[in-house]
Amino acid sequence: MTARPDARAYILAESKARILTLDGAWGTMIQTYNLTDADYRGERFRDWPHDVKGNNDLLILTQPEIVSAITEGYLKAGADIVSTNTFSATTVAMADYAMEELVYELNYEGARLARVLADRYSTPDRPRFVAGSIGPTNRTASISPDVNDAGFRAITFDELVAAYHQAAKALIDGGADILLIETVFDTLNAKAALFACTQLFGEIGRSYPIWVSGTITDLSGRTLTGQTVEAFWHSIRHAEPLIVGLNCALGAKELRQYVMELSNCAETLVACHPNAGLPNEFGGYDDSPEYMAGLIREFAMSGLLNVVGGCCGTTPEHIAAICAAVADVAPRIVPDKPKLLRLSGIEPFTLTPDIPFVNVGERTNVTGSAKFRKLVTAGDYEAALDIARDQVESGAQIIDVNMDEGLLDGKAAMVRFLNLMAAEPSIAKVPFMIDSSKWEIIEAGLKCVQGKPVVNSISMKEGEEKFVEQAKLLRRYGAAVVVMAFDTAGQADTIERKVEICRRSYELLTREAGFPPEDIIFDPNIFAVATGIEEHDVYGVNFIEATREIRRLMPLAHVSGGVSNVSFSFRGNEPVREAMHTVFLFHAIKAGMDMGIVNAGQLGVYQNIPAELRERVEDVILNRRPDATERLLEIAEQYKGGGATRKEADLEWRKLPVRERLAHALVQGIADYIDEDTEEARLAAERPLHVIEGPLMDGMNVVGDLFGAGKMFLPQVVKSARVMKKAVAWLMPFMEAEAAGAKREAAGKIVMATVKGDVHDIGKNIVGVVLQCNNYEVIDLGVMVPAQKILDTARAEDADIIGLSGLITPSLDEMCHLAAEMERQGFDVPLLIGGATTSKVHTAVKIAPNYTRGQAVYVTDASRAVAVASALLSKDQKPDFVRDVRADYADIAERHAASRRPDRRFTIQQARANALKLDWSAYQPPKPAFLGTRTFDAYPLAELVGRIDWTPFFQSWELTGRYPAILEDAIVGEAARNLFADAQDMLGKMVAGNWLTAKAVVGFWPANASGDDIVVWTDETRTRERARFHALRQQQAKDAVRPNMALSDLVAPVGSGVADYIGAFAVTAGHGEDEVARRFVAAHDDYSAILSKALADRLAEAFAERLHERVRKEFWGYAPDEALSNDDMIAEKYRGIRPAPGYPAQPDHTEKATLFRLLDAEREAGITLTESFAMWPGAAVSGLYFSHPKSAYFGIGKIERDQVEDYAARKGMSVAETERWLAPILNYDPRTIVTTAAA
Repeated sequence: MTARPDARAYILAESKARILTLDGAWGTMIQTYNLTDADYRGERFRDWPHDVKGNNDLLILTQPEIVSAITEGYLKAGADIVSTNTFSATTVAMADYAMEELVYELNYEGARLARVLADRYSTPDRPRFVAGSIGPTNRTASISPDVNDAGFRAITFDELVAAYHQAAKALIDGGADILLIETVFDTLNAKAALFACTQLFGEIGRSYPIWVSGTITDLSGRTLTGQTVEAFWHSIRHAEPLIVGLNCALGAKELRQYVMELSNCAETLVACHPNAGLPNEFGGYDDSPEYMAGLIREFAMSGLLNVVGGCCGTTPEHIAAICAAVADVAPRIVPDKPKLLRLSGIEPFTLTPDIPFVNVGERTNVTGSAKFRKLVTAGDYEAALDIARDQVESGAQIIDVNMDEGLLDGKAAMVRFLNLMAAEPSIAKVPFMIDSSKWEIIEAGLKCVQGKPVVNSISMKEGEEKFVEQAKLLRRYGAAVVVMAFDTAGQADTIERKVEICRRSYELLTREAGFPPEDIIFDPNIFAVATGIEEHDVYGVNFIEATREIRRLMPLAHVSGGVSNVSFSFRGNEPVREAMHTVFLFHAIKAGMDMGIVNAGQLGVYQNIPAELRERVEDVILNRRPDATERLLEIAEQYKGGGATRKEADLEWRKLPVRERLAHALVQGIADYIDEDTEEARLAAERPLHVIEGPLMDGMNVVGDLFGAGKMFLPQVVKSARVMKKAVAWLMPFMEAEAAGAKREAAGKIVMATVKGDVHDIGKNIVGVVLQCNNYEVIDLGVMVPAQKILDTARAEDADIIGLSGLITPSLDEMCHLAAEMERQGFDVPLLIGGATTSKVHTAVKIAPNYTRGQAVYVTDASRAVAVASALLSKDQKPDFVRDVRADYADIAERHAASRRPDRRFTIQQARANALKLDWSAYQPPKPAFLGTRTFDAYPLAELVGRIDWTPFFQSWELTGRYPAILEDAIVGEAARNLFADAQDMLGKMVAGNWLTAKAVVGFWPANASGDDIVVWTDETRTRERARFHALRQQQAKDAVRPNMALSDLVAPVGSGVADYIGAFAVTAGHGEDEVARRFVAAHDDYSAILSKALADRLAEAFAERLHERVRKEFWGYAPDEALSNDDMIAEKYRGIRPAPGYPAQPDHTEKATLFRLLDAEREAGITLTESFAMWPGAAVSGLYFSHPKSAYFGIGKIERDQVEDYAARKGMSVAETERWLAPILNYDPRTIVTTAAA
C-alpha cells in the first residue's frame, strides 16, 4: 500500500469537508464473547498468582484474534479512526493485577494490531488512522480518597507523568497516529498525560496529534472533580490538541448541551463519543443504532461536530448507523476566538475588554498577611481556608498563594494548601496564582492544580537561558505567567529599563518558548514612594508611564503588580495607605494596568478621598512637586486613626372558632397568631395534613374567589400566601414525623424561571404566589436559569406547565431558543410566557412557531395566570382554548407581516437624509464641571425617598391608576392604601436601618457625532478616540417636518468646530436587596420579600432621577436655577434626556458594554452585566446624558435589513449576531432572508 499521510494534516483538511468517525466500545464487544478466566489468562498467564478476569487490555496478548476481530468490525462499519484496546494499560491501573512490567508490551502490541488492520483497510483516497487510547487510570490527582483528610492524594503528578510517558511511547512505537487521552474525569490527570506527551515529543524530535476527551459525570454538567466544560477546555488548550471532545457517562441525548458548550468555546476540532444511552437497571444500554444515529445527526445538523464515535454500549452497528447519519452533513466550522487571557479554576475566567481590572486576592500570602502566616505556621489550615473563601466572596477573581516563609517548609505548605482549596468548590471556582521566588515551590504548586493557573513569577535575573527554560516548562504545565522586570543587572526602576526588560522578555517568551502574548503578565515593579530618599520619588510615576508604553508596544499582554508596595513607608497609617492605593490604581488602570495583587479592603473610592489628602497623595504618586513627601507627612497623622400612627387592632375575630379564625387570617393576611391557631387546628384534626386540606385550603379558596372576582388585589393575595406558608411550615415537622403522611394533590405542577441572562423576578414571584394560592405546585428555579436546566427539571418533576419570565429584550431570544429546544426534545406541555419585555405579538410571531408540539401562551399578568393554567390543564377546556389561541396568533402574525410593507419605510440612506438638523453655528454646548468620573458610595437613601415615582410601584402589583389618585380609587383604592402604608412602613425601616446601599458613578467626556455614531474623546484635544457609541435611526417614512431621529443627532458633529460633551451614569440601590429578600423568604414571608424588591427598584429609579437633577444643576450645570417639583420631573419637564441602552431610543443592550467600560461601573459602583447585559443587582439603572435643549425622548421603532447590515459593520459584529440582539425591532424575519454574503 502507499505510505499513509500525516494524520494531523489529513484530518485538518478532511474535517473541512466532512464529519469523521471514530470506532465504538471495547468493553461491550468483549462481553459478547463471554470469556472465562482461563480465556483471559491464555497459556502465558495460566499460573499468574492474581485474578485477571476483567483485564480487557490483557487480551491483546492472550486473545489477539478477538481484539483484531473487534477492530475489523469497526473498520468495516466505516470508522476513519480506530482506537487501541489499551484504556487501562498504565502502570497505575495494571498494579491491580501486578502486571506493571507488561505495560510497554501491552501498548506496543495493542497499537501494532490496530495498525495492521488500519493499513489493510486504507485506500489512497481514504486512509484509516489509529488512536492510541490512554485512559484516566484508577487514581485521581485532585481528590482525596480519605474522607478525613481532604489534602491527601493517593497518587502524585510525577507518578502519573511517568506512567503516561511509558504508555504513550509504546503506543507511538507500535504505530499509533494519534494519542487519545480519554474519559477524563480529573483534569489534573489529563494535564499529567499532556505533560508526558509533550516531554516525549521533545525526546523523539517529533510531535503527534493529541485528542483529549473529557467526561461529564452526571447531569450537573461538571467533571468528577467539579470543572465545567469551558473550564476544562481552558485547562488543556495550552497543549493545542487537534481534537477535544466528550465521552462516556452520558448518552447522546444527555450529552448534547455540553457538546454544544464545548463547540462554542473550543478553537479546535470538536468530537463526542457518547454511550448508547444511560445504563439500565441491568447495567446495559438501550439506545438502538437507529435511535442514537438520529440524535447524532441532529448534533451534526446543528453544527456541533467534527468527529463522532461511540462509547459504552455501542457496537459496529451503531457506528455504521452514525456514519450513514452524518455522511451528508457539513462539519462544524472551527470558530476564530479573540486572543484573550483564559484561566480557570473549576469555573472559567476570561479577561475580556469589559473587565477593566482583575482583583487578585493577596491575603493568602504569608509574606503579606501576618494572620495567614500565623495560621499556616500553626498548621491551622481550616482557618486559613476561611481567609481564602472570604477573599472570593469579597470579589477576588484570582487567589494568590505564597508560602515563602523562612520557618516554613514552603513546598509542603504550598502543596497542602492547594490540595485543601481544591476540595472547597466555593474557593476552587476561581483560578489560583502560584506565587513564589523559588522555582521548586512553583513547580510543586503546578502539579496540584487542575485548572489553568497563573505563576508569579519568573524573570531574567539568572539570565536568558534559565528564563526560557522555565518559560517552556510553564507552557507545558499550562500556566499563564507573571514576568518581573528584573535581569542580571537587577530590578528595573527607570521607565526605560522597565520597558526594555519587558520587551526583551516578550520576544523570548513568544519566539523561543511558544507563549501566547495574551498569557503574559508583566510586573514592572511597584516600589515604595515617599521614603525620604529623593531617587524614590519617581517610582510611582515610572511604573504608570512604563505601563502605558508596555501596553502600547505589546497590547495583548497584561500588566500587574503588588499594589501595597507603593505605600510601604506609611505602614501603620491605614487611611493614608488606602488613599495611596486608590490614587495609584486610579492612574495606573488608566495607563493600562489591568490586574493587581491588592486587598480590596484597602481600597477606597477616588472621588471620596478628602480633597486635601487626595491632592497630596497625588503629588507623591505622580511626583508633581519636590516637597510632596513632606506635605503628605504634614497631614498624615490627622487621618490615623416614619411617623404614621397605627390603628388599634380589632381583635373581635379572635373569639371565632379556629376554622373561621384561620379563614379570617388568610383573607386579611394576618400572620400574628397563625402558629397558635394552626396548632389548635392540628390538635383537633385526625392528621396534620387534614389541616391543610381542610381549613387552610378553605381559606385560600375564599382568597382565590375574591381575587378572581376583583374583590382582592395582588398585594393582599401575596399577604395571604405569606400566612399560608407560615401555617404549612408549622405543620411540616408533624407531617414528616407521620410515616403515612401523604401529600395533598395539587391542581397542577408548574416549573417557573427567569431565563438565562436575566435577573428580574418580581413579576415571576407574584405569579408564583398567585398560582400557589390556587393550589398549584410551583417549582421556582430563580433567575438566570439555563434552558436545559429548566427542561431537565420539568422532565424530572413531570411538570404540567413551564413558565418563563424576562424583563430585558435579550430574554426574548432566549425564550425563542427554549421553545425550539422543547420542540426538538419532544415536549408537549404548555409554555407560558410573561414579563415586561414580552408581548402577545412577539409570542405569536417568534416563540409559538418554534413550538408546534405544544402551545406557547402569552400571559398578560398574574390575574390571568390561574385562568390560563386552568384552561390548559382541563381536558374539557384545553382543545377549544388552544384552538382559539392558535387562531388568534395566526391572525396576529398575518397582521404583523402586513404592517411591515416596504413601501411604508425609508432606506437607511433616506432616513439619514431626513435626520434632525440642528443649527450648531448658533449654539455653544455647556461644558461639564468636571471631566472623567465621580463615584458616590453609600448615597443617603433618605435623599432619594422624595424622588420616588409611585405609579410604577402600584403597577408592579397590578393595581392600575396614577399616584396619588389611585389611593382614592373606587375599586382598588383600599388595597392601594393598605399597600402604600406597608410600603411606607418598610421604606422607613429600610432608610433607618440602612438595609440597602446605594452606589453610583457618573462621568462626562468630550464627544462629537460621526455619522450615526458618537465618538467619545480621550481629552479636550479631541484627537484620540476613547470609545464609540453606536446609534440606531428611525426608518418610518416621514415628511421633512418630522425627522428620522438617532441619538447622534443630539451631539455636535465632527468637523463642526463645536466642542460638545456626553455624560453617562450607572446607579443602584440594590446592594443588600437579595439578603433582605432572603430573610423574608426564610421567614415564609413572600409578601415582604416582594415588597422589599419592589421598593429597591423604586429607590434605584429615584436615584437615577436625583442624580440627573444634580447633573442638570451642578455637574453639567446647564440648568442651575431649575426648580421643578417631583411631579414635573416624572413628567420629564426638564432640559436634556437620559436614555438607556436597551430602551426605545437605543434598543441595543450590547451598548451597555461600552457604557460600563467608560464608567468602570463594576469597580466604582459594584454593578455587573450578565451575558445578556442585564444589570446586577437588579435594582439598577444606567444610561447616557444629553444636554441639548432640543433633546427629547423618542423610540426607534422597527428597522430594516439595510440598517442592520450597516450597524453590524460599524460595531464589528456579524449580521446574524446583530440580528439576535436586535430581534424585537427587526421589520423582517431573518429566517426568510436568503443571502450568500458572508455575515
